[in-house]
Amino acid sequence: MKLRLALLLPLAAAALSAHPARELVERTVAAEYPSLEAIYRDLHANPELSFMETRTAGIVAAELRRLGFTVTEKVGHTGVVAVLENGAGPTLLIRADMDALPVKEDTGLPYASRAVVKDIAGKDQPAMHACAHDAHVTGLIGTARTLLAARAHWSGTLVLVAQPAEEIGAGARAMLGDGLFTKFPTPDHVIALHVGGDLPAGFVATLEGPSYANVDSVDIVVRGIGGHGARPHSTRDPVVLSAQIVLALQTIVARELKPGTPAVVTIGALHAGTKRNIIPAEARLELTLRSYDEEVANHLIASIKRIAEHTARAAGLPDDLLPVVTVAEERTPLTYNDPALTRRLAATFAHWFPANQLGTVEPATYGEDFSQYGRTTHRVPISIFWIGGTDPEQLAAGRRAGKLVPSNHSNFWAPVPEPTLKASITAMTAAALELLGRK
Repeated sequence: MKLRLALLLPLAAAALSAHPARELVERTVAAEYPSLEAIYRDLHANPELSFMETRTAGIVAAELRRLGFTVTEKVGHTGVVAVLENGAGPTLLIRADMDALPVKEDTGLPYASRAVVKDIAGKDQPAMHACAHDAHVTGLIGTARTLLAARAHWSGTLVLVAQPAEEIGAGARAMLGDGLFTKFPTPDHVIALHVGGDLPAGFVATLEGPSYANVDSVDIVVRGIGGHGARPHSTRDPVVLSAQIVLALQTIVARELKPGTPAVVTIGALHAGTKRNIIPAEARLELTLRSYDEEVANHLIASIKRIAEHTARAAGLPDDLLPVVTVAEERTPLTYNDPALTRRLAATFAHWFPANQLGTVEPATYGEDFSQYGRTTHRVPISIFWIGGTDPEQLAAGRRAGKLVPSNHSNFWAPVPEPTLKASITAMTAAALELLGRK
């Protein structure tokens, strides 16, 4: 992610104390921080995979119920919805995602995950909060505590959502399908944050318009004719054919799209074979595609099908053994940050944070099912912003040495709890105070 360090708005020193609740927010965040970091460490050490977040959901539900929210569990399988009414005014929904990734943690932290858990298919998997959803959940709880302390400064309805299964692009759809916007107060705005490893800890960044990419998931079953590894001439080797397809797929973006068109074709998994001297009968590829345009997304899929089929034909495979290409039915669509809402958030942050902690980022080819909240018939304005999570000295040292620094989805990355959590809670609280009515 490329960071723009440009100041978003002119900032006078006096502006940092402009909001009447500022000192109360700072005191509350400081007082609550030790227990919040304890929650964060617990969540980090006990990750749960998509649609399996029962323990995490239980922690969120108990915390918010204790604060006086009306809490509903098991919305969209494992999701939690908490509502607090505080007089007349707008309705604001704040979303945090809960699920971890099937990654074995290698951070060496004292609270590192050592968990092996069940995934939704019942398979044992290592698990790690490699995308900072534990920080998101902790931030949601901290924001709830802080807004409760500051409830004399806002009026309206607060809806807090702990969402499952963001990592498989299914949680937002599940919660919306379960009546999130109909059984509960329909929001006037929906906001979220994401902690990122490419930004220095405590940094706050916004972005108007396209923020995250379309995501398509594609599986390819490459079929062949198996046999003895010593007699390759009597087979049609799907491993070699898979390798040819993998290389050919790299030409789609490089040679079929107009230069500069944002697109990604990544083969994240290739599975084949059981023994070194057996040529298998099939191999399986798992792909993720990223784009910012529906036409480009469809072009990628069509090209993958064409390349897979004709590479197999060139290898001598008959029609009944051509590759089977399967595209996931549901695309995780582009996330579009409402410009007016995002500008409002940026202006708010400029009154709460010093200039050297503010900036913008460029669109990312990550995927985010947060997009779904803005795509219902209600057409609710949405915006997701970034909070930096990596030690600034580590980032600077990496740049000086020309080395990559661990970031989201890496088995070596976890946010620096402080100031990441404090910045997350302060920024989300500031956003809520701006978007809810004033008393």
